[in-house]
Amino acid sequence: MKKYWKILLGAGSVLTLLATTGAWYIFVAGAPQLDPPAISESGTGMTFQLKSFSSKAMGAVRTYGLILPPDYNKSPQKRYPVVFLLHGGHDDARAWYDKIGIIPVLHELYKGGKLPPSIVITPDGNDKRGSSPLFDPDYYDGPNGKVGTLIGSELPDLIQSRYRTLIGPQFWAIGGLSSGGWGALNIGLRHLNNFNIFFSQIGYFTDSSGSKNSPQSFISQIPAAQRKRLRIYIDAGLNDMSGPQMLNSTRQFHETLKNLGVQHVFYTFPGGHGLSGADYGWNYDHKHAMDSLSYVGQQFKTALQ
Repeated sequence: MKKYWKILLGAGSVLTLLATTGAWYIFVAGAPQLDPPAISESGTGMTFQLKSFSSKAMGAVRTYGLILPPDYNKSPQKRYPVVFLLHGGHDDARAWYDKIGIIPVLHELYKGGKLPPSIVITPDGNDKRGSSPLFDPDYYDGPNGKVGTLIGSELPDLIQSRYRTLIGPQFWAIGGLSSGGWGALNIGLRHLNNFNIFFSQIGYFTDSSGSKNSPQSFISQIPAAQRKRLRIYIDAGLNDMSGPQMLNSTRQFHETLKNLGVQHVFYTFPGGHGLSGADYGWNYDHKHAMDSLSYVGQQFKTALQ
């Protein structure tokens, strides 16, 4: 009998340990990718730098990631287009570099002539609550901080003052993944003086804060003359492990754009959100950043002609 109870107690301890470990993995570690993409910046001529500045919009020191094009320091008279990359939930300014491996993607795009060399910025989009897997960032001006003003207005002004950027919204793109895709459209569409090119990878277009922060609703309020300047890329995963909501939201947004006559492209790909697999999670974003940024490159090249 004693041996039987020892076995039961041992099994209970194992289950408790597994439950505790699982909770840590999901809620503290943020469910990290089990098989992340291979990342190497060797031979690319690019490095990632984390920069900081004092934000009036947020009343705090904020950070952003910077990736300058390979020839930036060799061509002191040259000006460059700009790409903002917004992270998803439980991430920060380093996510596109550390997790998604954006530098080798940029290297391939530049080498293949699919994207003109660009100044790439990865803002910290977290609100005053900080980063948590329990909620997505508030990519708007709200009770948790003026993140919309930070990214849509304050940061573009700072980047123009610090680096040799091309002037004009046709040379500025903003995009992101998951909640960063929603944030890019929600913020960017409200700052058309700074951005005319948008992209969303496995994102959504209506937030829990309501229609006031919904690109799905807001885009129809933009005057028709301004909508003609918009260029939008959207994609969704066909087998997203978070459920069908991302795919459904993206399809609905596609229909809205089509009905409004907004120039855009819409793609569906295998995979989506997930913890492992060549078509899931950070691997999905790494792979399809080639697609979204190739679209951005087409728009930049047209504007540069």
